Amino acid sequence: MASSQTTFTDEARIALDTLSGRASGLFSPSMRLGVTGLSRAGKTVFISALVHNLIHGGRLPLFEAQKSGRIARAFLEEQPDDAVPRFQYEDHIAALVNDRVWPDSTRAISELRLTIEYESASGWSRMFSSGKLSVDIVDYPGEWLLDLPLLGKSFADFSREAIEMAALPVREDLSRAWRAISAEIDPNADADEMTARRLAESFAAYLKACKLDERALSTLPPGRFLMPGDLEGSPALTFAPLAGLGDRRPRSGSLHAMMERRYEAYKTHVVKPFFREHITRLDRQIVLIDAMQALNAGPGAMADLERAVTEILACFRPGRGSFLTDLFSRRIDRILVAATKADHLHHESHDRLQAIVRRLADRAVARANFTGADVDVVAMAAVRATREGTVKQGRETLPVIIGTPIAGEKINGETFDGKTETAIFPGDLPEKIDAVFDVSGPDHRQDSADPAIRFVRFRPPKLERTAEGVTLSLPHIRLDRALQFLIGDHLA
Repeated sequence: MASSQTTFTDEARIALDTLSGRASGLFSPSMRLGVTGLSRAGKTVFISALVHNLIHGGRLPLFEAQKSGRIARAFLEEQPDDAVPRFQYEDHIAALVNDRVWPDSTRAISELRLTIEYESASGWSRMFSSGKLSVDIVDYPGEWLLDLPLLGKSFADFSREAIEMAALPVREDLSRAWRAISAEIDPNADADEMTARRLAESFAAYLKACKLDERALSTLPPGRFLMPGDLEGSPALTFAPLAGLGDRRPRSGSLHAMMERRYEAYKTHVVKPFFREHITRLDRQIVLIDAMQALNAGPGAMADLERAVTEILACFRPGRGSFLTDLFSRRIDRILVAATKADHLHHESHDRLQAIVRRLADRAVARANFTGADVDVVAMAAVRATREGTVKQGRETLPVIIGTPIAGEKINGETFDGKTETAIFPGDLPEKIDAVFDVSGPDHRQDSADPAIRFVRFRPPKLERTAEGVTLSLPHIRLDRALQFLIGDHLA
């Protein structure tokens, strides 16, 4: 990927930045942990829960350094990158704990530095280690990662793939208006700003429709069409794929030439700086996946999520280097793929959820393993919003989850008010996971007559207080296992 995503000049800048970072790390050890995932996968909640549990000494039995009592304290410090917005941890915790609402989703890149003071388990290490590690947590939208493969694709390649994808059964009706407009356009006609704008707006509307809960599709580049920020209305976001380009070069002054130039500007001024300044600086990475939303929407959404996860993981620089190469180039040596919202299922289905995510990541995991990176998969909930129970239905005893559904959530014709605690049987994930990816099988979207699986969203839990009035840390499912994999070895 490096050869297609960066130039020699880019690589030289990356090497100088890495060397500078390694030099400062000799006196103040640090690591950069990337946190990404597609929208509503739980990135903000994961970071908030991770920091909250470490600062407040949460129950983390699988996190060895915490379990053995070797962590003296964990606290927040100023982040090293002044040009990157700070992750607003305090606001997010207030939303979770005080208001019992989920914090706003990630809309742009942000950063937070968590410093851990600890005692090494090894006497030899205690002689040479400061017993202090700074973890720079970098939060960024997964939609931006899906843009990185564009760096290796021409405008003709991008156009052909976008048009082929738009014609898939799960997208065909959503893309119909854009494809109709595109079919009327002659790419060789003179460039016209209003035509370019009409095409770009129609294409963006199609991408936004794909993202709605009913379809829950994931592979939607260019990512900034969904999160334009301060680029909204700029020429770099006013382009769209064109039909019937073939391999011919565009005529100067044509619509084809205009669209190609703007596509290249998008790569140069938006995508490449993100890759060079952030992705190439990561040491560890967690990719959060909301498989529940895709399962609700059906096999077409699951197949699309598989495509997105494969493209996301292919964008990293995984592997292990030597002492010399590590001075000039960072490699991500551990990648965790995490299925979030495991608390929406009874624990009996957690293994099946984990197997589904393993299948989602299989091709990309094989690639990362080949380069020497350690890759793991886990089903987790950074904040556990439910508890488990059982209900009697005739002679049958059903495992249920108990929690407070978010106001407006619906199931079996009932609309929840956001205040009433309810016991829900969400259904069982299939034993044969191929069924959830089988687009030729029956459609199990949430609007079908008898969905096999139905998940609703729950409010954050009400935290208990000790006799002294101290609020306990946020409950979770396997957050400790994630922590052990991502940073445990640095605290050994």
